Amino acid sequence: MKIQSYIAGQWTDGQDQGVEVFNAVNGDSVGWVSSSGIDFTQPLAHARSQGGPALRKLSFHDRANRLKALAQHLLAKKEEFYRISSWTGATRIDSWIDIEGGISTLFTYSSLVRRELPNETFLVEGEAERLSAEGSFIGRHILVPKEGVAVHINAFNFPCWGMLEKIAPSLAAGMPVIVKPATVSSYLTEAVVREIIASGLFPEGSIQLISGSVGDLLDHLNEQDVVTFTGSASTGQKLRSHPNIVTHSIPFTMEADSLNCSILGRQVEPGSPEFDLYIKEVAKEMSVKAGQKCTAIRRAIVPNNRIEAVSEALKARLSKMTLGDPAQEGVRMGPLVGRSQMKDVWQTLEQLKGCCELVHGGTTDFSIVGGDREKGAYFPSTLLYCDKPLSTDAPHSIEAFGPVSTLMGYTDTDEAISIAKLGRGSLVGSLVTSDNQEAKQIVLGSAAYHGRLLVLNSDCAKESTGHGSPLPTLVHGGPGRAGGGEELGGIRAIKHYMQRTAIQGHPTTLTAITNEYNPGSRQIKDPVHPFKKHFEDLQIGETLITHRRTVTEADIVNFGCVSGDHFYAHFDELAAKDSLFGKRVAHGYFVISAAAGMFVEPSPGPVLANYGMENLRFVEPVAIGDTIQVRLTCKQKIKKDRRTEEEKPNGVVVWDVEVINQEHTPVAIYNILTLVERREE
Repeated sequence: MKIQSYIAGQWTDGQDQGVEVFNAVNGDSVGWVSSSGIDFTQPLAHARSQGGPALRKLSFHDRANRLKALAQHLLAKKEEFYRISSWTGATRIDSWIDIEGGISTLFTYSSLVRRELPNETFLVEGEAERLSAEGSFIGRHILVPKEGVAVHINAFNFPCWGMLEKIAPSLAAGMPVIVKPATVSSYLTEAVVREIIASGLFPEGSIQLISGSVGDLLDHLNEQDVVTFTGSASTGQKLRSHPNIVTHSIPFTMEADSLNCSILGRQVEPGSPEFDLYIKEVAKEMSVKAGQKCTAIRRAIVPNNRIEAVSEALKARLSKMTLGDPAQEGVRMGPLVGRSQMKDVWQTLEQLKGCCELVHGGTTDFSIVGGDREKGAYFPSTLLYCDKPLSTDAPHSIEAFGPVSTLMGYTDTDEAISIAKLGRGSLVGSLVTSDNQEAKQIVLGSAAYHGRLLVLNSDCAKESTGHGSPLPTLVHGGPGRAGGGEELGGIRAIKHYMQRTAIQGHPTTLTAITNEYNPGSRQIKDPVHPFKKHFEDLQIGETLITHRRTVTEADIVNFGCVSGDHFYAHFDELAAKDSLFGKRVAHGYFVISAAAGMFVEPSPGPVLANYGMENLRFVEPVAIGDTIQVRLTCKQKIKKDRRTEEEKPNGVVVWDVEVINQEHTPVAIYNILTLVERREE
């Protein structure tokens, strides 16, 4: 069987037989992988001419809805993915992380985009910057999709999640992708991509697949393209320094395998909940995916007086870790992804044994349940001990990418931090402690060397996702050896595939460009109250200037009685004189309540509900006898999708509100959001 590539709308084989890939459980042949004969200018041209323009025509919300539909489609096909995933040596739990974890990333990004980004093809970032004395010259920042291709080069250990966690933010940003999975597990990625293409949810050219070598693909990239890489640090450095990537300053994000650590707190006693959590977490990270995780715990850093207790507890737990065919009942750890990987881990282990003591495993004398020991890629869980971690470099620089971890001791908190830093940059570190001050010291002392830090104790253990689980809403990456990149991270990841541009001009001009009202922009006056208009009829910049209202003592007293707020500055004449106000003032919330009464049109109309308030600032106090007036301006319109057939079509309108006093000085500024009915279906 040939593992195919999907290029320019066609599934294609390589011209030669290529590389044979095998079932990690029994050594059976899965197929042949080759990309020979592919003209690598073709997928780039197809993405740039077809996929990119089509994606950029879609709004953020359109793309998000397609991500959600794609997630639902893939979820319906998951059992076939599980079947194929078992060939990689993955247990059901391993496959769940890879398959359903990857699909959940699509759901997460769909939700994030629809909740946090406008229903536009571009993004306006931050507030307007006033650049001149009179306010006729201002600046804004906008983000637009890059007009190139996102090339995603992935490692073997997560053939589903590794792809989906990268394409979700890329497609959400409006950038087409070319996926290059690791050859040894590319057959699972191919199966998922076949379903993505079959779904027809994204425009042709949005997603392409290269099974096998990327050939001279990198030679043909340009300044609008982006490359992401997950894998070994050595391979990543070679790709990052590719002459064409350097010449064209092509963004290159690298997420490399690192020597991640987990620290046991000094006060944690054997038999305590935190001690048991630590043992469970280290053992789990050694066995999930057979330790083939870029986030796995490679260094277990524990107090010197706990070395023996931790060692015995880990040996006991690892001894119960049944190794074998994941299809067999009771098997908790499968083989490595392939025999070449198995050989690499054995070789690396020999290097570590030169300076570390073998505590558990690490020999060929182990048994398996099911599978084929001679043709499969089995490796036993292995624990080492380093007695001089501050003067021995090997466990901080050599990684056995399998079920291997090294135990090392420390004397005090500062020493634990120093040992953690010896990894020279990690994707993730964890700390198990119930001492919050210890947690603070270790987190602040080691954060500069980590992309993510988990503090685990019995308070959060029940809901914690654990040391090794990156989450779409948080940064996944790390400094130094870990690559210096930041994948995922919520909206941050989407912005990576967009160009941030500063635009300058007159407020009215920038309002026309951004579809967002800017201070100083021309205001549109209409005798029809804006709350009587449907969503489509409202214009950005449409403004209502209200009547005036003089604030009285009765207003303050009545509001205090209704709200229960009898703060001294509103009611105590003597105390108010000594306050920063120098006199009694109205409640801030009375001011915005009164403002609402001034700009609201009370009769039934297209406004369905108050949707919220943002960015409220009380600028100046309002005293008894002051007169206030309100300016209400349509700032932004966000079309919303209908959730049900019964729901009225609607959109969110953001209103810029400014309350001024009799001297035309702002006393309160904020945004309100209203849900407004649309006529269209």
